[in-house]
Amino acid sequence: MTQDVEMKEQQQQPTPSDSVAPPSPSTLQYLKDIAALIETGAYSREVRRIVRAIRWTIQLRKNLNASVLSAFLSFALVPGSEVHSRLSSYVPKEDGHDMDVDSATSGTPAPTKHSLPELEIFCYLVVLIFLIDQKRYSEAKACSSASIARLRNLNRRTVDVLASRLYFYYSLSYEMTGDLAEIRGNLLALHRTATLRHDELGQETLLNLLLRNYLHYNLYDQAEKLRSKAPRFEAHSNQQFCRYLFYLGKIRTIQLEYTDAKDSLLQAARKAPISALGFRVQCNKWAVIVRLLLGEIPERTVFMQKGMEKALRPYFELTNAVRIGDLELFKSVAEKFASTFSSDGTKNLIVRLRHNVIRTGLRNISISYSKISLVDVAKKLRLDSPNPIADAESIVSKAIRDGAIDATLDHANGWMVSKETGDIYSTNEPQIAFNSRIAFCLNMHNEAVRALRFPPNSHKEKESAEKRRERQQQEQELAKHIAEEDDDEF
Repeated sequence: MTQDVEMKEQQQQPTPSDSVAPPSPSTLQYLKDIAALIETGAYSREVRRIVRAIRWTIQLRKNLNASVLSAFLSFALVPGSEVHSRLSSYVPKEDGHDMDVDSATSGTPAPTKHSLPELEIFCYLVVLIFLIDQKRYSEAKACSSASIARLRNLNRRTVDVLASRLYFYYSLSYEMTGDLAEIRGNLLALHRTATLRHDELGQETLLNLLLRNYLHYNLYDQAEKLRSKAPRFEAHSNQQFCRYLFYLGKIRTIQLEYTDAKDSLLQAARKAPISALGFRVQCNKWAVIVRLLLGEIPERTVFMQKGMEKALRPYFELTNAVRIGDLELFKSVAEKFASTFSSDGTKNLIVRLRHNVIRTGLRNISISYSKISLVDVAKKLRLDSPNPIADAESIVSKAIRDGAIDATLDHANGWMVSKETGDIYSTNEPQIAFNSRIAFCLNMHNEAVRALRFPPNSHKEKESAEKRRERQQQEQELAKHIAEEDDDEF
């Protein structure tokens, strides 16, 4: 049921920061420079360097080939070692002339070395990305399982960022082969281990993978139990937080908690980067259904967003049918796009909308007619039941009780008598509307305040001009890193 919402990485060449020497045009040389960056980060315990290395790797994935990978594995790992032999077995053999290596680079012998755990895990990651891009999913499953077995023996904070990416591709490789249920126990064990090791990024990633695993098989109750009992903390990754909000919105929708579901889905769509088009389309599809179930009509601009017009077209026609209150049009739209709704996992939710369509049509009738017979109500609503008059009476009485329409029911004569439309500004409706808008603005302000970053002990120390310049340079690099991260990981 769960639609694939993998967030697409940007396909562009990385631009290294000023603190690192610019790599050569060779893909192999890029990988060597990334390996050097990881090695530096591992020795100095600077996680930000490893994060930057992963970002460069994701941007390079379209240039990876078997020749480059073989050469890089020989450079980064000890030739003849167990891990080198295992990873090399996943890489197909190609002719040497295909290798993207500079002559100067290929002439430089690799120094004698003992592979760092971070470098070893990075090699697993690069090979796994290559196998998935080549659609060799069975080999990707074997490679990812071997990498997870190796990760279980490592407890280093500099490995956590690499491990979080491996967890994602581990789940993706099994999902592509339809064996997602096989790794649920392993994911639960890994989440427990990450919790004990205070690996918060790993906990975020694994929680989302587990929620995706449960939702893939429509196990919404188990997903909610896990979500409610899992430890929560400040989000470390905007990407993982967006995914969490999306899954939370889907769970809340199935559990009929439409107000909370709407907030979560709209927040996920708003926080996702512009480049994550597929993810934002999925969020908007579910948000449209939830708003319709709440009795709201989404604005036309929702369906006219750049790049989403075609994907949201079925939901636009569905919204139009609900807005008009035409039951026949609603049925025809549901049948016309049944395959689309099934693939999106929203078909069961659309069945719930039938009552909303009837209620909208009844509201339009009550506004248009001061008095109308139940026979005419049944005809205008196009009720196709065996006893449409009795059904119309039941629908009208329930709508009156719920406050959907302001009318009275004359059971003896079979009439629905509408009351005069009063001044809406004499009611609490404007106050409720303004209150919801104010609450939204206050929540956004609070989120912005919580997202502020301050240098440590800034209120205690008086910095010199040199320290101020260094701090400003670090802040600019951090801001650039955050902006690039938003685009790269989706």
